[in-house]
Amino acid sequence: MDDDASLTGQVSRAERFRALHHSPDVLLLPNVWDVVSARLYEEEGFAALGTTSAGIAATLGHPDGQRITVDDTALVVEHIVHRVAIPVSADIEAGYGLSPEAVAEAAHRVLDAGAVGINLEDRPSGRGIEHDVALLDVDVVEERIRAIRAMAEGAGVPLVVNARTDVCLLGSAAGADRLAEAVRRGNRYLAAGADCVFVPDMGDLTRAGIAELVSGLDGPLNLIAGAGTPPVPELQAMGVARLSFGPRPMRAALRLLQDMAREWTREGTYQRMLSSAISYEEVNAWFEADGSGLA
Repeated sequence: MDDDASLTGQVSRAERFRALHHSPDVLLLPNVWDVVSARLYEEEGFAALGTTSAGIAATLGHPDGQRITVDDTALVVEHIVHRVAIPVSADIEAGYGLSPEAVAEAAHRVLDAGAVGINLEDRPSGRGIEHDVALLDVDVVEERIRAIRAMAEGAGVPLVVNARTDVCLLGSAAGADRLAEAVRRGNRYLAAGADCVFVPDMGDLTRAGIAELVSGLDGPLNLIAGAGTPPVPELQAMGVARLSFGPRPMRAALRLLQDMAREWTREGTYQRMLSSAISYEEVNAWFEADGSGLA
């Protein structure tokens, strides 16, 4: 495929991805960590995919928290993008750099890899899931978003920027007004050029809290599915635009592997492995058409 055709396809996927944030339906965005997880979700009919930074880091032998390089991230994204036909959004964590220019360059790397969206968080680089750390100043995040938007416009791709604020992950550090702060930050990020605001939580975000976020934000809201998250039809009725799943599906898959391993060593049997496996033929068929899985 020549460069012009490749760019045209990427632009089309980006436009489609952006439109999905304004559909009456909640955009269910499963997070993938490798090619085979991406193909599985595509086969199940999902309209788009996101990567999980924690999942990719674990796959490459690192803890979460921007311990891998942006080049490692971009390489995994490139492999995924080339094996699916649906839009892929890449998690670039805090942007792999301090300056707006460095963050824009990280976004450019995954854009070059074929991604049509990014996640950018307002937690300092390399801080993992620490809950008592000060977030970046709003002005700093705005500069980063504007730099990314300018880069994407220069590249000719309407990159979808999902600006993540970790206010609701800060526990006591967030204070009583964390929802108001999430709305304040989110609206600043939207005004700077973000397309959507991601507000992950610790499982304690109530229905009233979700309603406050939806009504207060001037753009689409992205939540993460957890134990306290209302069912999808309720989220849809409340006006939530996008629902992510983070690294939780990967950890659930690892639990199955762990259970199988323990059955082999403790019971000497294989039932967990044999009772729910996808067939060899089905997995192989995902990648047979023209060597890429795409017809």
